[in-house]
This record gives sequence, C-alpha cells and structure tokens, in this order.
Amino acid sequence: MPAAGATPSGRTPAVSLLTFLPFALLAGLVLGGWAPLHRLDVTVTEHLHGYAVAHPIWVRVMSVWTDAFAPMPLRVAALFLVLWLARRGARRLTVWVVTTMVVGGLLGPLLKLLVGRARPELPDPVAEAPGLAFPSGHALNAMLAAGVLVVVFLPRPSTPARAGQPATGAGPGVQAAVWLGALLIALVTGFSRVALGVHWSSDVLAGWLLGLAVVIATTTALGVWPRAASHRRSPAPHR
Repeated sequence: MPAAGATPSGRTPAVSLLTFLPFALLAGLVLGGWAPLHRLDVTVTEHLHGYAVAHPIWVRVMSVWTDAFAPMPLRVAALFLVLWLARRGARRLTVWVVTTMVVGGLLGPLLKLLVGRARPELPDPVAEAPGLAFPSGHALNAMLAAGVLVVVFLPRPSTPARAGQPATGAGPGVQAAVWLGALLIALVTGFSRVALGVHWSSDVLAGWLLGLAVVIATTTALGVWPRAASHRRSPAPHR
C-alpha cells in the first residue's frame, strides 16, 4: 500500500509538470517578444515610476518592505522554521521546507540566465538592483515563503494537524491571519519590485507562478497536502 499522504506514483510527475506550465507559457511570451505583453509591462512600469518619483515617502515604504522580505531574510526565517520543525520531530515537513526553498532558490537564478532579460532602464530611477530580471527572485521567494506558511501553519478543522503545527482545528481567526500573512508577503513583495522600477510586471508574475509551481510540486512529491491527513488513522507526525 502507498504510504499515508502520498500521491499515486504515476500522478506525481504529471502533476509536477502541469504546475510549471503557466510559468513556461509566460516565459515563452517573454522570449518571443509578444508585443501586447511588452506594452503592458512598459505601461505599468511608467505609471508606477511616475508615481514613485512624485512621492518619496511611497518609495521609502516600498524599499523597507522589499528589503525586509528579500530572499535572504526569508531564507533565514525558513532556517529557523526548519530547526523548530526538527525539534518537534516533524521530519517530513522539515524535509519539505528545505526541499521547497532549495529547489526554488536554485531554479530562480538558473532561469534568469536562460531567459537573459534586462531590467527596466528608467530616467531618474528611485532604486537599483543588480543582475537579470526574469523571473523576479523577490516574488519567487516570497511565494515560496507564503506557501510554507500556509502548509505548515494552516491545519483544517476537519483533519488532524500535520506535524509541526501548533494546534489542531485552528479557528477562523487563526486561519484568516495565516492566509492574510501569506497573501501580504507574496503580493506586496512582488508589487514592491515593480513599484520601485527594478522589475517588469511580467517578471513578478513569473516569480509568483514559479514559486507556486514549486510549492505544489514539492507538496505532491513529498505527500504533505493538507487533505492527506484525513487518510491517516492517527495524528502521528510525518516520518
């Protein structure tokens, strides 16, 4: 019999590949120089840049946020989470968090090199960032962090808690707080990159899509879907 919480082996590769399809399609449009996407990128960037130049306080707020939720701080936070999960004996979740952050962290720079897209070049820039643009590393890592937050800390009331979670049957307030935190981390961090003029909007969308694909693929491969807990006979930790 398959292990509890695992997906059928034949499905896992197919599911994993399908989750990357939206990102692949967007990358194809960028590489192909699709005119409507280019026009949208330019329009959004010019509009937000004009607002940023006229509102220095806005730039400061976006800069503080983008630095606080940059890839390195999120990786440090993930490291502390891994140590906490390991101390609780949540082996599968520990492996899943490490796998998710490492896979996403490696894919981002590799795909930047493969796509080779330049960042926006704006008159009177309000911020600068080194390297290539597609996909946004900030958006990618923020989505990874949001996925980790949801998977680790959002038990469903109808199922036993997964290993490493503080409690079973989280109330509506806790669930709302987890979802709100995850959404803010992912959405505002990605938006800040466009608001500061260091990424095109499609770079950020690509980062979100890639991060979501990695989270879905790793949860599928390692069997840590929330609904998987309902098939276990006891709320034992992932081993």
